[in-house]
Amino acid sequence: MAQGTIFALSSGQPPAAIAVVRISGPDAGAALAALAGRMPAPRRASLAMLRDPASGSPLDRGLMLWFPGPATATGEDLAELHLHGGRSVVASVLAALGALPGLRPAEAGEFTRRAFANGRIDLAEAEGLADLLAAETDAQRRNALALASGELSRLVERWRGELLAASARIEAILDFSDEDDVADDDGGAAATARRIADEIEARLARPSAERLRDGVRVVLAGPPNAGKSTLLNALVGRDAAITAPTAGTTRDLIEAPVAIGGTAFVLTDTAGLREGEEEIERIGVERARTALAAADVILWLGDPEQCPDPERGIILHARCDLPGRDRLPPGADLAISAATGEGLDALATLLRDRATRLLPAEGEVALNRRQREALAETAAALRLGEGASDLLLIAESNRLARTALDRLTGRAGVEDMLDALFGTFCIGK
Repeated sequence: MAQGTIFALSSGQPPAAIAVVRISGPDAGAALAALAGRMPAPRRASLAMLRDPASGSPLDRGLMLWFPGPATATGEDLAELHLHGGRSVVASVLAALGALPGLRPAEAGEFTRRAFANGRIDLAEAEGLADLLAAETDAQRRNALALASGELSRLVERWRGELLAASARIEAILDFSDEDDVADDDGGAAATARRIADEIEARLARPSAERLRDGVRVVLAGPPNAGKSTLLNALVGRDAAITAPTAGTTRDLIEAPVAIGGTAFVLTDTAGLREGEEEIERIGVERARTALAAADVILWLGDPEQCPDPERGIILHARCDLPGRDRLPPGADLAISAATGEGLDALATLLRDRATRLLPAEGEVALNRRQREALAETAAALRLGEGASDLLLIAESNRLARTALDRLTGRAGVEDMLDALFGTFCIGK
């Protein structure tokens, strides 16, 4: 990626009440002085008339801030302009900046990538920031904020420091075992490795970030014409699925994302489970069975005894508003009516309760696939030296474990995925 001084609009697209333009790089201070005619005191907002350096014509009266590096968000000189958020104001200021020597528009995610390159954040924190930008529910926001704030990074750094200390101890024993002031290891290094491997494996046993990000998968299933599509529409608050009194109306899977109580769910409507009378319906039934196998929760709208998996199931007595269906049958969990709304609030509560068991606990950082793979590799490396009496083998397993931890935080071996990560950020972030 090209270096130099970059600039971009870092707030939402105009028109808006305020527009924030960021400038980062060695010429950030010169650019600020060129537009304002002076430099403000560091880290203090200052009101200024901004002018086009080429023509001297006024651009806007706004606030300017100056942050000398390296103690900045990007690790280099950084300036901000807080402007009126009109389209013409923003366009004129960006054009004036683009005409200055040494300045160029930022690429997607370039501010954050510079922060990573300059050691202001590590890779796990950058992933947390990406998740924070994409968060749509409270649970996603809390997890992303914890990751971006360095909670996982601090834990990894503790593990790495303990392994490094153990490795240093082993090296001292191997190199200076004949010295009187160097005691034997007495199993301390092996115990450290075993404890850290146990801690990592406990983390890996917890729910993943993918379920938190993508949503708990809830499959609505049952016989034809049981009210699955009507219930789906009621839960998502729109006509996501076609409803009709004709049995077999739903032939394919219909997915609808929804947030319930701050938690993301993906609801899937399925074809009624029966022996299909023709090829298309048979395919729909087969896809329904596949969706059931992958479901986190099953909303079963049929005979309670026929629920395919009671442990994952919430057995519903649907259309309880109809004559003859006003009594809850044995084995059913809840009577509902999508037409009248009866039982829907109770169903939402049941879904949130199930999600609590399936998702990370509040305050717990969920790991994404890349992080889980790095930690699994770390644990596997530590287990290599478990039970070994040869200090060389323990030292090598510790070295492999530290290398895997370094990939997690971005200290080493991640160049191939940086473009993909920072490319998901918006311009100006």
